[in-house]
Amino acid sequence: MHFCKYNEPINRLSTCRRNLALWLILFYFFYLKLWGIKYVKLYMHMLSPISGNSPKKSYLSFFQEGRDDYDRKYSSFPDALKVKMRGMARDMFYFGYDNYMKFAFPEDELNPIACEGRGPDVLNPSNININDVLGNYSLTLIDALDTLLVLGNVTEFHRAVKLVIDTVSFDKDSTVQVFEANIRILGSLISAHILLTDPRHPFGDIALKDYDNELLHLAHDLAVRLLPAFENTSTGIPYPRVNLKRGVPPDSINETCTAGAGSLLVEFGILSRLIGDSTFEWVARRAVKALWNLRSNETGLLGNVVNIQTGQWVGKQSGLGAGMDSFYEYLLKSYILFGEKEDYRMFSAVYESIQSHLRRGREACNEGDGDPPLYVNVNMFNGQIMNTWIDSLQAFFPGLQVLNGDVENAICLHAFYYAIWKRFGALPERYNWQLQAPDVLFYPLRPELVESTYLLYQATKNPFYLHVGMDILESLEKNTKVRCGYATLHHVVDKSKEDRMESFFLSETCKYLYLLFDEDNPLHKSESKYIFTTEGHVVPIDQRFREKSWEDQFPCEEPNKEPPANISNCERIPEERRYGLPLKSIYMRQIDHMVGLS
Repeated sequence: MHFCKYNEPINRLSTCRRNLALWLILFYFFYLKLWGIKYVKLYMHMLSPISGNSPKKSYLSFFQEGRDDYDRKYSSFPDALKVKMRGMARDMFYFGYDNYMKFAFPEDELNPIACEGRGPDVLNPSNININDVLGNYSLTLIDALDTLLVLGNVTEFHRAVKLVIDTVSFDKDSTVQVFEANIRILGSLISAHILLTDPRHPFGDIALKDYDNELLHLAHDLAVRLLPAFENTSTGIPYPRVNLKRGVPPDSINETCTAGAGSLLVEFGILSRLIGDSTFEWVARRAVKALWNLRSNETGLLGNVVNIQTGQWVGKQSGLGAGMDSFYEYLLKSYILFGEKEDYRMFSAVYESIQSHLRRGREACNEGDGDPPLYVNVNMFNGQIMNTWIDSLQAFFPGLQVLNGDVENAICLHAFYYAIWKRFGALPERYNWQLQAPDVLFYPLRPELVESTYLLYQATKNPFYLHVGMDILESLEKNTKVRCGYATLHHVVDKSKEDRMESFFLSETCKYLYLLFDEDNPLHKSESKYIFTTEGHVVPIDQRFREKSWEDQFPCEEPNKEPPANISNCERIPEERRYGLPLKSIYMRQIDHMVGLS
């Protein structure tokens, strides 16, 4: 059978047309026989009007019937749903923030069940769970400053800045943890000051009339009050706590965690470069170098608790979570901000040690046989597993892997923490991966999983991560919302609650959720690039932070080992991966099974 040829004689044209018509009829008949009539029904369905009681089903759904459940659930995310989720995240922030301002300010935190404020536990000075964080300095208001800008509320941002300037003083008889005061208070003051005075105006012209660097002066004052922690230590590693009025308490212990002592460099370094005083960066960098020099010669790993006088490791556990997490984070972020090669050299070396000694499971994330990759807690000296739990703080690590360009490993590890979230509707503070059960059951509204979800979405633009954010947002709304805010989950299984809303819920959790669904946010559209501190505060990657008026304080030990000029030159995720699962469904199912999900 042949098709019509344009040069056939006129008297044969009608015969040719009949033959073509017959061929089309036969083709159509066999097509329907082979494939059924559902596509004809689909065509008729598309032509016919939709009745009021008909389900509004996309025609694409007819072609998805053979797809995997994971593909169907996660492979797309409508724009209208994105707008809805952004609104939910905004409402979540304001429900917490407005109630804090109404019922708690000027105290440090909101008790969202009792609708009252919370300050330091003056009757029980040993209650470090409270007193390490609360310093009687309006913590929640200060911590939330730049979130107001991210949400586009310049009016409330100005009002909050004025309240801080008019009411906050650090001349307090409060003993606080150096680490917490640094990341929550100092970091937020610096971030708000930089954004207020940024000549590029990423959030528009937000200049505050008569602003005279008061936030920077407050930050400087606080940093000066934290400096005594670095005095009288034979190693240069700081004491964990100071009294803001009197310095290091006489009964202070000589032990501190690696993250607490080694995660001051970003805030102290920016402050030094803003005011032209090297003191703050010098003490922070000295502490980092002291810890670095105590690492194991065999594994290259550090422990989690050290004696600041003897330099002996009191805690020999090496992992990614509590006591260790932000130490790794700030090695990389310090390099990104300041361009100091030594910072990247240290990060690169410890990252290699982590991959060699902490990582278990198959070699490749998205191919091959074996168990899913997992990072365990090991003895720093020999790499032997010390226990079978991970903690919720470790969920930050996929986000750090994204910054380091290791996106494939980030995808796999993130899927593990998300599977735990799916099972409990929260991340238990500790989860035993061998028993498939929580070891520590509470969840204090931590942001780490949201942070990694946001960064992975920025790296891949895969709608899977929007679904993850929606799951987290809806779980928080369902399980933690109370009369005046959002409460800590005391028990992730029975969902009982504790009357506390930590400040990082507004400064990080809500911020990352909002940014996840806000494609047009100035942070995403600006020509400038930004990075987040470990408390989620926005800092521009600015040339002025790469300039200093003093010589290198700790010269690079390997000056010939050059870091990459741009760590963003990572292996790109193929374009087609944006339209499928970031992790093959067989591996997602394997991870779900690993945490006890059917």
